[in-house]
Amino acid sequence: QVQLVESGGGLVQAGDSLRLSCKASGFSLYHFDIGWFRQAPGKDRERISCISARGGSTDYADSVRGRFTISRDEAKMTVYLQMNSLKPDDTAVYYCATDFELGCRSHSVYDFDYWGRGTQVTVSS
Repeated sequence: QVQLVESGGGLVQAGDSLRLSCKASGFSLYHFDIGWFRQAPGKDRERISCISARGGSTDYADSVRGRFTISRDEAKMTVYLQMNSLKPDDTAVYYCATDFELGCRSHSVYDFDYWGRGTQVTVSS
């Protein structure tokens, strides 16, 4: 079955970097877009980045553009989120997700059908 597993989260200080990984299985990653989302305490889940199938295009939320970089390694069935210059406001649970229809064309969490369980990122000031 379709499975996404996030890893790489942790507790860091402001200004530090982390690289999150999203390991995919049960489907052909090559053909599908992957999005990274995050949910901070008391806030709605938001899409922060997305990468199209085969990596042809990427997009970022304004809050992370210039600091975060999304990439994918088809051979490893993994999508990465490199996070630099982390801020306390980046504290959240980070999820990866995929959708077999709209993919990156949708910014709505409701259009993404398959989700990982998330990885916690905590940034201290």
